[in-house]
Amino acid sequence: MATITAKTFLITGVSSGLGRAFAEGALGAGHRVIGTVRNEGDANTFAALAARRAYPLILDVTDFAAIPAAVAEAERHAGAVEVLVNNAGYGQEGALEESSMDDLQRQFAANVYGPVAMIKAVLPGMRKRRSGHIVNVTSMGGLITMPGISFYCGSKFALEGISEALGKEVADFGIRVTALAPGQFRTDWAGRSMDRTPRSISDYDAVMDPIRAARQAKSGNQPGDPAKAAQALLAIVDAATPPVRLFLGEDALGVVHQKLDAMKAEIAAWDALSRSTSFAS
Repeated sequence: MATITAKTFLITGVSSGLGRAFAEGALGAGHRVIGTVRNEGDANTFAALAARRAYPLILDVTDFAAIPAAVAEAERHAGAVEVLVNNAGYGQEGALEESSMDDLQRQFAANVYGPVAMIKAVLPGMRKRRSGHIVNVTSMGGLITMPGISFYCGSKFALEGISEALGKEVADFGIRVTALAPGQFRTDWAGRSMDRTPRSISDYDAVMDPIRAARQAKSGNQPGDPAKAAQALLAIVDAATPPVRLFLGEDALGVVHQKLDAMKAEIAAWDALSRSTSFAS
């Protein structure tokens, strides 16, 4: 059996859901994990997962000013971060017209600005060492869209674009960037973790009410297995040439293929008009 080379992971949001599964998978494989949590109780629970290899870091990823010093202190104890997994985030459910600008700002703070701040904290060290892997957990909602989660989809589209462009910026430094896009996994994302805007405009009842009811009913019964997602994460981290983007789950693959087929058909249908905007040759 091949001996693994232990790495230091920094995984945000390890108290529950995919973040906890990612941390448990990495620890189970013999790696060291710095895991961000929000309070002392969660820190103690995380530290107990693996003596001298699970390092809790009490940090709110939307406290951008606190991130550099917190990450530097964690690295002094656990070693330089070799794999950053930006997992922390949440979903905001609500029709755009019913949702506030504060809702939008909070969604982007957690799902976009926080991950970027974490990247900026570890990137100088990775660049100096000429190695590293940044994994940004996006969503199938970073390519396909669904009514009622426009702010969430917007945040994941943004993180997808940042991930892909960043990968091109740092490739020559030996740093790899992967957007990890899960479908529906059996976590609390659609349950207690979901921020739901109160309904206020009856015109949206026919769209929003069935969607909200179906999402709440499916919470806890999603097809995706977080433990298997963790094994997929370890596989791409171990890959010599990791993917720029990896979708997780048959449901994600199904709707993504539908979206790509629809995009190709629409592009073809409007091809002439697209080409009509160039200067005449």
